[in-house]
Amino acid sequence: MQVELFGLALAFFLIALLYSSVGFGGGSSYLALLTLVFTSFFVIRSSALLCNLVVVSGSSFLYYRKGHLKLKKFLPFLITSIPLAFVGATFRLNEKVFFILLGTSLICSAIALIIQTLQLKSEIQIKKYPNYLPYVLGGAIGLLSGLVGIGGGIFLAPILNHLKWEKPIVIAALASFFILVNSVSGTVGLLTAGTFEVPLPELFILIAAVLLGGQIGVRLSLGKLTGKTIRYVTAVLVFVVGFKVLLTNGLQISFFV
Repeated sequence: MQVELFGLALAFFLIALLYSSVGFGGGSSYLALLTLVFTSFFVIRSSALLCNLVVVSGSSFLYYRKGHLKLKKFLPFLITSIPLAFVGATFRLNEKVFFILLGTSLICSAIALIIQTLQLKSEIQIKKYPNYLPYVLGGAIGLLSGLVGIGGGIFLAPILNHLKWEKPIVIAALASFFILVNSVSGTVGLLTAGTFEVPLPELFILIAAVLLGGQIGVRLSLGKLTGKTIRYVTAVLVFVVGFKVLLTNGLQISFFV
């Protein structure tokens, strides 16, 4: 058990390092790994949200200090995402529905990460959009994040990069803060619904791992360092695990041993 926990903590450290470097918390990959270790989806959702919180809290603080976190500009996304993330977290999904949503979201997360990576060096010409768009995007992604236990930034950032809504560093800061507030809202929703469950004392070790990884990752981001190959590999791994979760746990099709 100690060897298994050490391996899980190491994986969480690497995930936090990777995802925080692009403004994410790593929730999608935490979910993927936790699904392979724990059977209770209440434990899976709760643990992933807490690890998300730890990573993006530090990232958001550093982005704020560097002047990239523009609260006034981010507010429309948050107004709709916070209450809908809470609503999503209060749903008592049965196990089959949860794993279908989880598997699908992991697959979408992998695709989104690939899209964002492809656009890293695109020429940026910021465009203007209707004022209602941030409210719609924030609400839709907030609801999904509450349902499956992720912050939602991994969906929001690629969309905004594709739309050329802002500079990549500002979008990364928004994604980080978006994940932070939605993770808080989702955690409160789980507590309200009585479905907040965490594996103690194992969670403390995982939190320490993501705290260290997240701090290193966001500093790499602010230092202009990138890791496109690592992001592609991570996207493939998340896609494979999401596909497995969707088929074996959700649709109960035994294509995997």
